Amino acid sequence: MSEAKQKTHLNKPVFGTASVLIVLMLLFAASVPETADSVFQAMQSSIVDNGSWFYVFVVAVVLLFVIYLGMSRYGEIKLGPDHASPQFSFGTWLSMLFAAGMGIGLMFFGVAEPLMHYLSPPTAESGTVEAVKESMKMTFFHWGVHAWAIYAVVALVLGYFAYRHNLPLTLRSALYPMIGEKIYGWPGHIVDIFAVTSTVFGVSTSLGLGASQINSGLNYLLGVPESTGVQIWLMVGVVALAVVSVATGLEKGIRRLSETNMILALLLLLFILIAGPTVFLMQAYMQNTGAYLADLVRNTFNLFAYEKTDWIGGWTIFYWGWWLAWAPFVGLFIARISYGRTIREFVLGVLLIPSAFTLFWMTIFGNAAIDLVFSGGQEALATMVEDNTSVALFVFLEQFPFDTFLSFVAVVMIIVFFVTSCDSGAMVVDMLCSHGENNTPLWQRVYWAVGVGVVSAVLLYAGGLNALQTMTIASALPFAVVLMIALFGLLKALRVEAYKRESLQVLAGSPQHSDIDKNWRDRLENIVSFPDEDAVYRFMHKTALPALNEVADEFSNQGFSTSVDDEDGIVRLTITLGSDPDFVFAVHRTQADHPEFVFSDKDGAPDKPPATYYRAEVHLSEGGQNYDIMGWSKISVINDVIDHYHKHQHFIHLLK
Repeated sequence: MSEAKQKTHLNKPVFGTASVLIVLMLLFAASVPETADSVFQAMQSSIVDNGSWFYVFVVAVVLLFVIYLGMSRYGEIKLGPDHASPQFSFGTWLSMLFAAGMGIGLMFFGVAEPLMHYLSPPTAESGTVEAVKESMKMTFFHWGVHAWAIYAVVALVLGYFAYRHNLPLTLRSALYPMIGEKIYGWPGHIVDIFAVTSTVFGVSTSLGLGASQINSGLNYLLGVPESTGVQIWLMVGVVALAVVSVATGLEKGIRRLSETNMILALLLLLFILIAGPTVFLMQAYMQNTGAYLADLVRNTFNLFAYEKTDWIGGWTIFYWGWWLAWAPFVGLFIARISYGRTIREFVLGVLLIPSAFTLFWMTIFGNAAIDLVFSGGQEALATMVEDNTSVALFVFLEQFPFDTFLSFVAVVMIIVFFVTSCDSGAMVVDMLCSHGENNTPLWQRVYWAVGVGVVSAVLLYAGGLNALQTMTIASALPFAVVLMIALFGLLKALRVEAYKRESLQVLAGSPQHSDIDKNWRDRLENIVSFPDEDAVYRFMHKTALPALNEVADEFSNQGFSTSVDDEDGIVRLTITLGSDPDFVFAVHRTQADHPEFVFSDKDGAPDKPPATYYRAEVHLSEGGQNYDIMGWSKISVINDVIDHYHKHQHFIHLLK
């Protein structure tokens, strides 16, 4: 199936099959929840017993792979054409990926997990200083660079093939280096169906579990009873807000909610830091970070093979499976918002900065909570964590000034984090069912936003949430295998990309240097002038297009298959080279801002130019080359085409 055929909005095989499969699994988990739970628990136990080494291996390879890409020569490659620029500012981008990737988890586990590790550490004695150290070290390990590396590598694979090679922004594109055009058939459909079901159940189970925390907060604040009925109504409200956010789109809905919640998170974090033991928390953050980095390699490969324990299955393998299960959803969402960023910038933004903030959050909330128990004698907090994890955050905030207001802010943050998870999940599933397109009919986005809420409500009512959560973790195993194949494909594609970039560096000298048929004053006038759209249009059709036609005719005479296209604002020459990559040379009419220097008229008075002018920029198959040929003669344009074709030949030679 050709790429052109994929442009219809709805991918009916993926949409229909995934919907039916979700309904069938929902009926199974809801009608016989105990049976479903036992089946999936048996699956997870089998995976932990026999495949935990593979999970550890995969996550270790992923982390090393992401670090390597960020530091290697591939780091300069963009997720998009060479001329692409990011769609969102750096701050907005960080807010959005943080909200989708970790936000709700930090609200739920920021207090609870460090305390649980302190009360039941894997190797240290409970209630000791060593237990405090080990609890923070293991919390850092579970929420640090490994989790973000899994998200990052999936987003890199999807973003690279979608934006650099014009493949659909869906999980199927990760298999393109291995199966080629077959991704448009049933092999690709199966991969996307898996991603849809995994995302729907992952978001649904999290929505159901999160409703209990919102309910706990409202019970603490307003005395709202804790019950399944209240939690279902809370989910109805979250889904309704998500539908509004989905309807307004990525630019307004998800973006504004993410920015708002990031500001609230920073303010809450700073308040706890200032109102709590500030110096101790800053010291603890530095020491926790050092201990985490010092033991990073050992903990990464530690399977407790010599100390038989259930701890690793209940914690580390569970987390690795959970991050892998969420990777199709979060990775695709991160890829969607990362257009135009270089791989190095992407790795810095997705791996290091969120990890540093996540670990800082865990220190402020986790260490402060442990200190209240260890030094302050607040045993009630420890007891509450063991009895009801969802209320731990609110019991913790009770120890600070303005506790009611802080709890209210926390509830608002939890709600907004769930709304962003729900609407970003609906957006991702809709893209998976629409050939990677984001501009889809409103009903499709609403369908999936409501669908996530319905699945979650039914499972919460019937008691099947634990079964589906376990199933989601178990589904990470086949995805881990697919991910390993995708890494190989990405590395293979980047190697070709590197050869292409290397070929563009050969044959030094630019065509305008050989522009000997032009007077130097004419050349200077072209350099300092700022032509309007009509002037560039005339140049493209009176000079550039005839030059490309002349080159095409000569190549045709020598037996090559060529074509010249004249589109709106673009003239393009394509030379087909059989099984080798085609040669593409195009001239784009592009708008640019004027340089910020002052022009003067003949009388010396400032003459402010128009805000923009137009350029005739050269584009190759990998994107814009960032230079303007406006005003060149036809022979200079022809020489430029021949020089780039020579470089393309060198690129093909490097591939052999």
